[in-house]
Amino acid sequence: MTITETEPKFIPVQTRSERFKSSDVTDFPAVTGREVEWRYTPAAPINDLVDNGLNGAHYEYTLTDVDGVSARWIAMHDDLVARAGLPEDRASAAAWSGTQEALLLTLDGELDREVVLTRDGLGAEARAAHTVVRAMPNTVATLILRNSGQAKLAENIEFIVEDGARLTVVTVQEWDDDALHIATHFAQVQRDATLKHISVTLGGRLVRLNPSIHLAGAGAGTELFGAYFSDSGQHIEHQVYVFHDAPHQRSRVTYKGALQGKSAHTVWIGDVLIGQNAVGTDSYEQNRNLVLTEGAQADSVPNLEIEIGDIVGAGHASATGRFDDEQLFYLQSRGITEDEARRLVVRGFLVEIVQQIRSPELEEHLQAAIEAELATTADGGAR
Repeated sequence: MTITETEPKFIPVQTRSERFKSSDVTDFPAVTGREVEWRYTPAAPINDLVDNGLNGAHYEYTLTDVDGVSARWIAMHDDLVARAGLPEDRASAAAWSGTQEALLLTLDGELDREVVLTRDGLGAEARAAHTVVRAMPNTVATLILRNSGQAKLAENIEFIVEDGARLTVVTVQEWDDDALHIATHFAQVQRDATLKHISVTLGGRLVRLNPSIHLAGAGAGTELFGAYFSDSGQHIEHQVYVFHDAPHQRSRVTYKGALQGKSAHTVWIGDVLIGQNAVGTDSYEQNRNLVLTEGAQADSVPNLEIEIGDIVGAGHASATGRFDDEQLFYLQSRGITEDEARRLVVRGFLVEIVQQIRSPELEEHLQAAIEAELATTADGGAR
């Protein structure tokens, strides 16, 4: 079943909320790299992921056995599908059109431990996936999505955060070096509910992960954190969208990235819309990038739209720079080698994001993975 929310029409580039939306891939033009939503993304590697014909069959996964958690496959015409959002680009629509059934995860109650969904056997075939995560009213839960191994994946994940629920989502991308992953995360956050969304990307040839958060209920809030490390030949991209659509809401967005090696490339685009109904909104977004070597490139584009004057505050910030020579000098003056000093600076730069996870085992694992990235040479082999 095809769902179209708005008819195709001319929309100014800056009007983020008015983009055309449809679940049918044929409603979108072919990707050339000149489109506003694709202008930073290499078009050639993703050809297979923006077309019809993706394998949308069931895939193998493992899920932590926790009381209050259930999982089942549902039809793509189920009432829960499309509740959190609809595709705004061809890759998301291709994933939607290609998926046979969606995986529904239901979280209910105050869960006493974190829930881990692991996918590590997707293989090299171009495939589609769709996941719906529903946090029932007043649920308190942490969901960790762990991705590793081979992949050529286009997917959509919907998060439905019901009234009063508090959901933390951690998505970790540790794909193989040649993996391709394009994902859109849609979220609908209801009255007095909160969503904390944390993305950590260390692996993959090209990873593009776009969170789109609709704060639909009064008093709803969201925090979005991202940490990423791009090395030689690797493209990591995030396009973040937060839509304040009801009174007295709060959002905070913080993404941090490190880059090293020739043609390492990261992209962060942050769109915040404070709508006409969002009186009393408090919003702030920021992106920081640390460039470690020559030949690496970080693009950072914060955008803010405000349609109402009665707000608490709104702002954005972006900065991209190299090592602080004074920090390095200070550490070296204390007997620390230059290489170790650089590792300490980068680790300190990214630790703010990793510590938001609040899972000691996963935090320790990611710290070790970041150390492994830093241990590679600056030209450490093109991905």
